Amino acid sequence: MNAHAPVAPPQTNALAPDVSAYVQQAGEGLHMLHLMVEGVHCGGCVRRIERALTAEPGVIEARVNLTTRRLAVTWRGAATLGEALVGTIARLGYRATPYDPRQLASGDAQAERCLLLAMAVAGFAAGNIMLLSVSVWSGHVYEMGGATRALLHWFSALIALPALVYAGRPFFASALGALRDGRTNMDVPISLGILLASGMSLFETIRGGEHVYFDSAVMLLFFLLIGRYLDLRARGKARAAAERLLALGTDPVTVLAADGRSQVLPAERVAPGMTVLVAVGERIGIDGRVLTGRSEVDTSLITGETLPQVVAAGNPVFAGTINVVAPLRLEATAVGKRTLLAEIVRLMEAAEQHRAKYVVLADRVARLYAPAVHGLALATFLGWTLLAGVAWQTALLYAVAVLIITCPCALGLAVPAVQVIASGRLLGKGVLLKSATALERLATVDTVVFDKTGTLTLGRPSLDHRMPVDRSALELAAALAGASRHPLAKALCLAAPGVPVATDVEEVAGQGLRLVTAGGEVRLGSRVWCGVTDVDEESSGPELWLARSDRRPVRFAFADPLRPNAGEMVGELRRRGLGIELLSGDRAPTVAQAAAELDIEDWRFACTPADKSARLKELADAGRHVLMVGDGLNDAPALAGAHVSLSPSSAVDISQNAADAVFQGERLQPVVEVLDVARRAARLIRQNLGLALAYNVVVVPLAMLGMVTPLVAALCMSASSLLVVGNSLRLRGRS
Repeated sequence: MNAHAPVAPPQTNALAPDVSAYVQQAGEGLHMLHLMVEGVHCGGCVRRIERALTAEPGVIEARVNLTTRRLAVTWRGAATLGEALVGTIARLGYRATPYDPRQLASGDAQAERCLLLAMAVAGFAAGNIMLLSVSVWSGHVYEMGGATRALLHWFSALIALPALVYAGRPFFASALGALRDGRTNMDVPISLGILLASGMSLFETIRGGEHVYFDSAVMLLFFLLIGRYLDLRARGKARAAAERLLALGTDPVTVLAADGRSQVLPAERVAPGMTVLVAVGERIGIDGRVLTGRSEVDTSLITGETLPQVVAAGNPVFAGTINVVAPLRLEATAVGKRTLLAEIVRLMEAAEQHRAKYVVLADRVARLYAPAVHGLALATFLGWTLLAGVAWQTALLYAVAVLIITCPCALGLAVPAVQVIASGRLLGKGVLLKSATALERLATVDTVVFDKTGTLTLGRPSLDHRMPVDRSALELAAALAGASRHPLAKALCLAAPGVPVATDVEEVAGQGLRLVTAGGEVRLGSRVWCGVTDVDEESSGPELWLARSDRRPVRFAFADPLRPNAGEMVGELRRRGLGIELLSGDRAPTVAQAAAELDIEDWRFACTPADKSARLKELADAGRHVLMVGDGLNDAPALAGAHVSLSPSSAVDISQNAADAVFQGERLQPVVEVLDVARRAARLIRQNLGLALAYNVVVVPLAMLGMVTPLVAALCMSASSLLVVGNSLRLRGRS
């Protein structure tokens, strides 16, 4: 590919809108365009679009995110040439528009409504047709008259055909688009099976035949719609995580002009170099550098650091963090898609793109199963017409019987039956599974990586009562602390409830609190600011000092306590042969202390979101299957990029949405429980797939020989499904 060759001129296409106004400069001679691609349903669509775009001259990179349907394409050439790339996408049968999360959410909501309506129609039709079918099956035993049977068949047809036309549209449209474009997808065999079964059933109804298959066609469509709806809901949750993350950096920004006048602007309209004023308690909307002022910034969502960080002139600050103590003037250095928040979103999308390639085991089997079944049905039809010389109507009836008897009910239940039972068991233990492939991936875990703050610990600093302090000193410190929103000040107030807040307390940014009394000045803050130089105690963790002119300084030590049974949980994981690592954005002494208490040898401190993602990639490249357990915004890319992930219910929404499972409560025992259940579930799934395949090995030859009536076929399918469900129930009975 010639990276410097010009892109072909744009071609007019109804599916290719004008996007020239949305092209961004990505470097010298480089341009980038972010688009939303409609009609992307699977990994095949993603690969097809990416291959087509990267084959265009001048295109350097094209990446489609299946979850958000967001396409980022970079090329070398004129900005106006982006329309040609949109035309390329249109020729593939997809519609590309400028990326707008609001439009995406609206489109997904509409798609959910359509699927719900289709599912309701299919479910209503399936229930009523099944009642009629039971009557027909009973008639085979009690010698129902032909006229009565024909009437019931016609009623079934009147219910089924409109329902199939309406509820089958998502599959028919996808299959037709694939065939029109000279390719196939999983909707092609699904649509073929539904159309053949319903068409043959209508033919049999018209000619007064004994057997129709409307119930099988509509029931199969109903269950397929359920799966399609749940898949769309899962993608919506993942998309919402990225949207909420970006929303943290979209708060209005106060910009100061050269003459001192202020103006409130949306974050995306702030240009690098502008002077920004950030008030106390305000969330910072841009990445910047402190010009004037001294304050403390809560970076816990970004870094996982328990305590606010002191910032002064020259220090960098990032979008999404909160200014805690004093006003700041910043010079904007990055806005919009160039901020650290936007980089975290890109890390999450890249991680989701990688994990989206992981396919449910049943889907992998179905890729071979569906072509094989349709091949056998075709062989049955050709064998009976060409070799046996029977009428084509009879041969087609036998072929459809093969399709019906191999209707993958048992195969379709092999995984969901276990997942439902496992999900119910885990829910009883306080664990909510959020991903269809989570159990399968959990069963292969060989390494567990933990975040510290809020995961192994409770994430709430509290006064360390192992170091006794004078009650009067504690109450005085709490009186001053009530005037501050600092996390350590709040912890002091909780340790001495009911103490009234002192008046006229002055807060010195990055230092502490000061109160002038008749007896002299009282200070509560850092060791240096309180003038502590002759005390032997070393600071091994967060601390505050109370300094009075006539008294010896008093130290208040704080700790972020480990979760109950954290040590026991780590020991159980180690006994199971799993590797354990600790990645934290906190300071080295704090991380070292937690690692020592839990006997974790492999630990790292001051990790950024990119550092955590890079470490997980190193482990993945080494062949490790990693379970990531974390709770902070800085953990979101790692949670999305890990082989599988788990988050406590106390985590921020972003992390919960990025994780595959969420556990309740303060104890960490669910980490062990979810791994044990996943491994047992994996064994049962393999057994179920073996039973389903064994069933087909036995009954398919009989159906191809014309020896199985539809009634027997229905009984066989029911028996195989019951066997699979019964085997799955073994998971519920084990403790």
